[in-house]
Amino acid sequence: MKENKIFVKTKSKSYPIYFGSKILASTGMLIKKNLPGIKKICVITDINLPPLILKSLKKSLENYNLTICKFKSIEKTKSFHVANKIIEELLKKNFNRSDCVIALGGGILGDLSAFVASITKRGLKFINIPTTLLAQVDSAIGGKTAINSKHGKNLVGTFYQPDFVISDITTLNSLPKKEMICGYGEILKHSLIADKKFFLWLSNNAKKMLIGRDLNLLKFAIIKSCKIKSKIVSLDEREKNLRMILNFGHTFAHGFEAAKEFSKKLSHGEAVLLGMILASQLACQKKILSIKDLLLIKRHYILLGLPNNIKKIFNKNEINKIIYFVKKDKKNLNNKINLILIKKIGKATRPNSFNISVKEFKKFLIESWNKKVI
Repeated sequence: MKENKIFVKTKSKSYPIYFGSKILASTGMLIKKNLPGIKKICVITDINLPPLILKSLKKSLENYNLTICKFKSIEKTKSFHVANKIIEELLKKNFNRSDCVIALGGGILGDLSAFVASITKRGLKFINIPTTLLAQVDSAIGGKTAINSKHGKNLVGTFYQPDFVISDITTLNSLPKKEMICGYGEILKHSLIADKKFFLWLSNNAKKMLIGRDLNLLKFAIIKSCKIKSKIVSLDEREKNLRMILNFGHTFAHGFEAAKEFSKKLSHGEAVLLGMILASQLACQKKILSIKDLLLIKRHYILLGLPNNIKKIFNKNEINKIIYFVKKDKKNLNNKINLILIKKIGKATRPNSFNISVKEFKKFLIESWNKKVI
């Protein structure tokens, strides 16, 4: 099997990420190589995933005792109710620590599956097989698990690294343009916080990659993005300091998503893209980011038609709802909103170095609503 792989090295565990086309069919072989003691496998997957993807995985796992759990890939699925339902099924079938949970789908089911694997009998084996661009470049790497609460997104969770990750580029073929744009938000984020050369490469290649679906360019961008995230995670597994820079745009985004009640009106990737352009605007307003760099970012958004206007998504009355959820963000300190901004393209601010009062944050959102960001 021809493959590319990188290693994520953390204090708790080191594990490989396998990249390639049509490597899903090699899952059974990779399990035998990396986790020879497994007998039972529970695959947690998206009910709307193209049938051929699950069929390919099942064929690869025909030598194992399989349980398949299918759910809708929506934020409301990331709940105590659904997690408990899966755990009870695993316990009923006497899964033990040498058995395995596999997530097959996007980041929502990846977060849920990892959470279930981490707390069932204090830890089952876990393999992540992300099938969306967003999951391949973000949530499948780093070991964060989570479910949601009525008080906000990802407020209940653990840190639990997978045993390995399989990123099959061909599973992205069926994704609509909107889903590709959602995943691209995280790729763009990694370039903005850590690598200006990568940002410039994206400026030249993103259209061919996203609209032309050039698999070679896409694979390069995915691997590059994963390398950036894995390096950050390896230096700060538990998000005590450096890893917080990965939250660029996300404090805004989580408030946006929660205000829309995690509905289809606004996806996570769209919320992050909107959050990043607003965070960049705020950084420029605070004289942290140069106007020159802000204009480069704006030009990039215009080129690709990325979400940039809060007024198109929210009415003015919803700003108070956004504020309510942003205030509950777990990264906040001393009743102030803690934000990651960028000092220049490729360089983020230090974690915990910038915070803003709720009053000032609300004023900024209202100003942004009253005028077009781009």
